[in-house]
Amino acid sequence: MDLAEVLRFLEGEKLAVLATSAEDGRPEAAVMGFAVTPELEIIFDTVRSFRKYANLKKNPRVAWVIGCSSEISVQLEGNAVELEGAELEKYKMIYAKKYPDSTGRDKWADLTYFVTRPTWVRYGDYTPGKRRIEEKEF
Repeated sequence: MDLAEVLRFLEGEKLAVLATSAEDGRPEAAVMGFAVTPELEIIFDTVRSFRKYANLKKNPRVAWVIGCSSEISVQLEGNAVELEGAELEKYKMIYAKKYPDSTGRDKWADLTYFVTRPTWVRYGDYTPGKRRIEEKEF
């Protein structure tokens, strides 16, 4: 798998679907803005009163689907970690580069940031004549 190709695709996307699990096992999904690092880490923010926050604190295992506007998509599974301290500042800077208007949200009392560190990635290109599916475990 060409990780640089996957990164370029992810950098060009603005929205993704994040799937988490409720305490009783029910799946829950949300459309999210996200940013990505060269290591394919997915950075996102949420509010502590949202369902996904409680889900993430009880079970950090998540799945992402990125790319719904063409025949190309990335599926990514990993563990989401709430960011704090110097690590939080580092990742917030990456997020703010993609979403410059996000810096005003820092005033929200319940806003927090997470990073998903990938454990598995699938790149799929279903373009007619170019069909290609590749997976990588981390």
